[in-house]
Amino acid sequence: MVQPDRTRTSRWVLHIDMDAFFASVEQLTRPTLRGRPVLVGGVGGRGVVAGASYEARRFGARSAMPMHQARRLVGAGAVVVPPRGSVYRVVSARVFALVRESIPVIETLSFDEAFGEPELLAGADADAVTRFAEEVRRRIRDELGLAASIGAGSGKQIAKIASGLAKPDGVVVVDPAQDREFLRPLSVRKLWGIGPVAGDKLHRLGIDTIGDLADLSSVEVASVLGATVGPALHRLAQGIDDRPVAERASAKQISAESTFAEDITALDRLRAAIDGAAAGAHRRLLADGRGARTVVLKLKRSDMSVLTRSTTFSPATSELSVLATAAQRLALDPVDIGPVRLVGVGYSGLTADEQFQLFGAGEDPTTTPTAEASSGDENDTPAPDVGVQTMTGRTVSDDGAVTWLTGTDVVHPDLGHGWVQGSGHGVVTVRFETRTTGVGPVRTFETSTPELRVGDPLDSLDWPDTLTGRDPAGGPGVGDIPSDGRAVEQERDLDDVSAVSSDPGTA
Repeated sequence: MVQPDRTRTSRWVLHIDMDAFFASVEQLTRPTLRGRPVLVGGVGGRGVVAGASYEARRFGARSAMPMHQARRLVGAGAVVVPPRGSVYRVVSARVFALVRESIPVIETLSFDEAFGEPELLAGADADAVTRFAEEVRRRIRDELGLAASIGAGSGKQIAKIASGLAKPDGVVVVDPAQDREFLRPLSVRKLWGIGPVAGDKLHRLGIDTIGDLADLSSVEVASVLGATVGPALHRLAQGIDDRPVAERASAKQISAESTFAEDITALDRLRAAIDGAAAGAHRRLLADGRGARTVVLKLKRSDMSVLTRSTTFSPATSELSVLATAAQRLALDPVDIGPVRLVGVGYSGLTADEQFQLFGAGEDPTTTPTAEASSGDENDTPAPDVGVQTMTGRTVSDDGAVTWLTGTDVVHPDLGHGWVQGSGHGVVTVRFETRTTGVGPVRTFETSTPELRVGDPLDSLDWPDTLTGRDPAGGPGVGDIPSDGRAVEQERDLDDVSAVSSDPGTA
């Protein structure tokens, strides 16, 4: 929104937000999905939409919505695929590496969004900022095949609101002279820090817009929102936002967790889930470049109570075998504690000073495993980690029957890389395609065909190794994963995003 008054300012903040990032990456790497309503997330009874393409959003589907509801809204044309966190991390790394060529210092918020404050725009007018933002967006589109929306303003608050108004695939620049006029008619819920509880409280007092909040006195704001938070929100409502753009600090904890479509009731299944979570967190640990001294196991039971246990080593380590073994030692039998719906493994005590062990790391004798139960309140529970692999790509029943899971990346020695579109009745249908192939051919095999193997999801990008780093946990340009594991698309606060099912489905 470029206003007529071309005020020059010493500071311009940009908010770069990738459009429908998860679904867009799926459409990028699987050309058959382009132009189709794609839902990314779990398909089990507890599955939640992690990302929805704009084609799906036209039907009312959105992120954080229960998957069964989204599928009903979209109808038979919906294509549901599980999240592929490793692919999103690599694409995110490349996006923000490209952005850094124009904006050396950026503050990444997640896979798909970041703030930047280009020094070369200091003193520029809105027209110059618009041209700059359009060039960044053009490069992302031309070089990576993805759409981004960019908002710009005098501070983070306005830049973020502007990028939302720019969607999809646009640029909105708010001239600093128009800051207060821009903010006044917007819902007070647009302000950072005002959630449902505070929003409802303000509504009951007749404060519905940012302008209403800006018109209050300092005493009134403090009485309503508190003496600490109130003044900060009052300043934002008045268009005053001098928060700096800075690189994110290193994560204090790296973790991975998954919620399961069916509760875990057997120890052997729990151990398999622990191994998966330990491996998912380990990939991030390697990308982080530090070792861990403490391993934390988190189990959420079916009654929503949470049990955590931890153990600490004397030296830090990044060896998966040591970390996974420690996590397994913390396991509790579901027969004793009750059914388990969520399993998570976290690594903390992160340090660059690491000692590699020949025979495994010993536990710190001053620390013993501890357990604590909580109410499982949603405010205490981190959103699931879309990077966790909650399935191996196929299931094998007791009688030896094989079922491939929809969305699984596969590889065939003659046909190359592909993905499973459906499986059942002893056969599996695979579409062989990558980012560069265009719509690929479909082949159907017997499910037990030995030539068909689970593939590396990164191969769907078809980028040279030097560009992806072949690092499934991330790379240069990706901000550290928040310690609470909230690494999801802009529509945040998901629950049970990674719940999956053996339902083969169809694409």
